[in-house]
Amino acid sequence: MQRLSTARRTQRGSVAALGVLLTILAMFFGASGAAALSPAPHVAAQPADRSGAVAHAPVAAPSDVVGKTFTIGTDTTFAPFEFRDSSGELVGIDMDIIRAVAKSQGFTVEVKSLGFAAALQALSSKQVDGVIAAMSITDERKKVYDFSDPYFDSGVQMAVAKSNTDIKGYADLKGKTVTAKTGSEGETFAQSIAGKYGFTVKPLDQSATMYGLVKSGNAAAVFDDYPVLAYGVSQNNGLKTVTEKEAGGSYGFAVNKGQNAELMAAFDKGLAELKSNGQYQAILDKYLKSPQDTVSADSSFWALLVSSMPALLKGLQNTVVVTLISFAFAMLLGLLFGFLKVSHNIVLRGIATTFVNIFRGTPLLVQAFFFYFGLPQIIGQPVNIWVAGVLTLSLNSAAYVTEIVRGGIQSVDPGQLEASRSLGLGYGTSMRRVVVPQAFKIMTPSLINQLVILLKDSSLLLAIGFAELLYQGQQIYSNNFRISETLLIVAAMYFIVIMILTKLSNIVDKRFNK
Repeated sequence: MQRLSTARRTQRGSVAALGVLLTILAMFFGASGAAALSPAPHVAAQPADRSGAVAHAPVAAPSDVVGKTFTIGTDTTFAPFEFRDSSGELVGIDMDIIRAVAKSQGFTVEVKSLGFAAALQALSSKQVDGVIAAMSITDERKKVYDFSDPYFDSGVQMAVAKSNTDIKGYADLKGKTVTAKTGSEGETFAQSIAGKYGFTVKPLDQSATMYGLVKSGNAAAVFDDYPVLAYGVSQNNGLKTVTEKEAGGSYGFAVNKGQNAELMAAFDKGLAELKSNGQYQAILDKYLKSPQDTVSADSSFWALLVSSMPALLKGLQNTVVVTLISFAFAMLLGLLFGFLKVSHNIVLRGIATTFVNIFRGTPLLVQAFFFYFGLPQIIGQPVNIWVAGVLTLSLNSAAYVTEIVRGGIQSVDPGQLEASRSLGLGYGTSMRRVVVPQAFKIMTPSLINQLVILLKDSSLLLAIGFAELLYQGQQIYSNNFRISETLLIVAAMYFIVIMILTKLSNIVDKRFNK
């Protein structure tokens, strides 16, 4: 009887603890939910361009797009074509062109900053209507996408670290590793000459990280689109060009093959108007003629901290919100499947085991891509990025919570259940009033640890364009190329939040479980 009384007190403490946590969640969501639950940055109409000649979908009357809103996918970090300025606004040649075309043709655009590969996947899964991301027009891509008239003629250059005096050309790369952006013209060119000059190509997703790889000595050189490379050098990215520009292809706006003909026709018409009225050249001059004028006069660490804090705080808010929502769902699912795991019914145990094996046995990043890019093709409609993020984190975490619950229940002395059954309590009542309260006390440290892991795992959502903390950090250093300092600030913010979260969880644990 004394044990039963203790168990009941523990249960009341556990319920009270859960009530406190739910109250905190409600207060947090009430204060910030409306602002935080908006998808990654959306932008409305204004200008931009490039050049080349290409066949595309049948032309429809541009008037068909008047008053409509189109979702446009783009890269996250490819200055001067798309990047974020000091205020956090998505700017660049591509952004100015698509906004100007939209304005002149009477439609509006919502821009999703996803990353180049993710943007193409979003287009294929119909999450976006078109992509403008300094995308080279190639024969292979024309099999899948329809391209606009070219809006920029590009080319490729090679650069090395400023301090490097050994590499002056391709012949000096023998036996070394170089880097280039995944799927870009730079990677294509580098691969085409790699065998001749005896070097290895290591593709990366972002220009800023490529440049960091070269500066750190982990790559001998970088191959990149010449305007991007020239812009970075002018922004003191620590590199210097050592070759002349190689002839390259042209960039184009893309839609899925045979679809959105009216949008394509409107883009081509708007682009022609921009070129004829001088807006197109003004956009190019704005970003390419004197890019060095955009460098901040104050380059101190504190200036960087102050200027980047608004964007980082927004990212931190999104990180905390998606973590707490996902953890709440993970707890509900984990409790459900945890009980199924200890059920005497083989079918129920099999269901729980299958769930755990699937979500513990596949990478979190694969799950994120599936829910955001794969699921829409199955259900036939787009999935909101917040929904995809919460599904990914909650289901993945629930698999681990399930095992925590199972382990906690099985750690309770079997004699506790037998004693309660001998007093006339049914199996369900015995589990609810005797076993579970004691198991919860055992599980609490592991659940706190899982919450911390979940918060850190949320950073992987940047791969689908979710505007969490690390994503915002990438937006900042893609513009100023101050990678180490920006990542130090981001790491410090993660550390502070995790310490606060851990302390609060421990206080609740001690208050109700000790």
